[in-house]
Amino acid sequence: MPGSTTLGHTHALVMLSHTDAERLATVLQSMARMLDMPGPNRLSDAQVAVLCEGRVGHRGELTAWTRAVAEHLRAHL
Repeated sequence: MPGSTTLGHTHALVMLSHTDAERLATVLQSMARMLDMPGPNRLSDAQVAVLCEGRVGHRGELTAWTRAVAEHLRAHL
């Protein structure tokens, strides 16, 4: 993955290689499942708080966002 992305505050467009976009979509889909699932493999509230920059209680928002971004990536591959 390193080297296939260009990010910066002056860039209006972010580009990923096709392979990296597929991989990112897969990771996001897996993350959405781990946010939503019951049981020991579910992401903990503490992990969600870290992913949400310390804001507790944003599991639903993070789940919806990761699922939406994954679907958007898959639709545009």
